[in-house]
Amino acid sequence: MCDYRSGIPSLPAIVWRRQSDETEPVMKAFAYEIYAALGRAIACSAFMFITVFCAVGEELSFALPESNDGLPGEGPIRRYEWFQNLWVSRRARWADTAEADRGATIFLGDSIMQGWGESLAPAFPGLRVVNRGISGDTSRGVLIRLEQDVLSLDPAAIILLIGTNDLEERASPEVIAANVSLILKAVADFSPTLPVVLCDVMPSSSTMNRPAGQIQQVNALLAELAGDYQNVIPFDTFSLFADDEGNAKPAEFPDLLHPNETAYLKWAEALRPVLSALDLPQK
Repeated sequence: MCDYRSGIPSLPAIVWRRQSDETEPVMKAFAYEIYAALGRAIACSAFMFITVFCAVGEELSFALPESNDGLPGEGPIRRYEWFQNLWVSRRARWADTAEADRGATIFLGDSIMQGWGESLAPAFPGLRVVNRGISGDTSRGVLIRLEQDVLSLDPAAIILLIGTNDLEERASPEVIAANVSLILKAVADFSPTLPVVLCDVMPSSSTMNRPAGQIQQVNALLAELAGDYQNVIPFDTFSLFADDEGNAKPAEFPDLLHPNETAYLKWAEALRPVLSALDLPQK
């Protein structure tokens, strides 16, 4: 404001201008802090979004395909929620140890392999072993994940046991054998000298939807497949555990499906000479 008659600023105008001059640097600094804080917030949000996006993307890369269309093999692929969650979690965890696991002897299969757990390494002292078993898996499931979970590690040898869950899902012995054949072919294509110890499907029980007759049919077909490859070593894990009727013994398989500690020790004792003859890399 000013005196319109003299053009001289009035006292209130002088005071306001002085206050504005004094507060302008403060306001500029305040505005700078606001913009800086906003920038940090945007950057943090972007980082969190990228982190979450990458984590989700990584999980998706290990997830089961939504449909069976275009997948190799035939027969059942389990899609129960618990199985899909386990499939993703175990495979994502393995990705974190892939470099350390490179060149090891790989135990591949379903819950019987997974169940060996922490006692696997002590069962084979001096040998570098890793477990690639997923509870509930089928022969087709193993075929699907073979490249990413196993062959990418350039393993020294593969111990394969698979097929019992296929029977529970009503797959025929021929379907199981066909999937195992594709697994063996993929291994041979990767390296024709890579040893594969092909274990027979273990005995179970008709009460578990795994009758002895069907298991023996599968194992007969597996024996034929083993003869087609010089790198495949058949291993009789059926006779090792079956009773006189071809069923699992409750003393070794309390639920008539999964081995207990006694059975795992027996299996390891029978398997150690086979692996020793292969002259595999030590720790």
